[in-house]
Amino acid sequence: MEWKLEVVVVPVSDVDRAKLFYEEQVGFTVDHDTRLRDGIRVVQLTPPGSPCSIVVGKGVIDAPPGSVKGLQLVVPDIEKAHAELKARGVQVSPVQHFVAGGRVDGHGEAWNNFVFFNDPDGNGWAVQEVPSAVSVGSGNG
Repeated sequence: MEWKLEVVVVPVSDVDRAKLFYEEQVGFTVDHDTRLRDGIRVVQLTPPGSPCSIVVGKGVIDAPPGSVKGLQLVVPDIEKAHAELKARGVQVSPVQHFVAGGRVDGHGEAWNNFVFFNDPDGNGWAVQEVPSAVSVGSGNG
């Protein structure tokens, strides 16, 4: 049996602000913006090429806004991803890699090139470059 991750709920304080950030600045596609009833709104957004989406909304999760850390995207070209995020106005870290558990500016070995950013509420994202021999979304990242 296959088990596929479909959606990750990201707690936010302002749904409209989060929707604009993820759509306009990060470049996610808005799949739907649905108001189920008073007090419940679900906005689903998907990163380009990803089989998994995020949901931001009102009345969909009890976690405090900004409490999700370690969300991770994978890309084939970290420099291109960094440039795109920066051009879209995202406050993104320089390209960094890990040495002895700490982050250091600059490129590392294969699988060890990242950029980091937070959404307006402080939910934390990492973007990791995958080696070109491994396809994005293969489950090997």
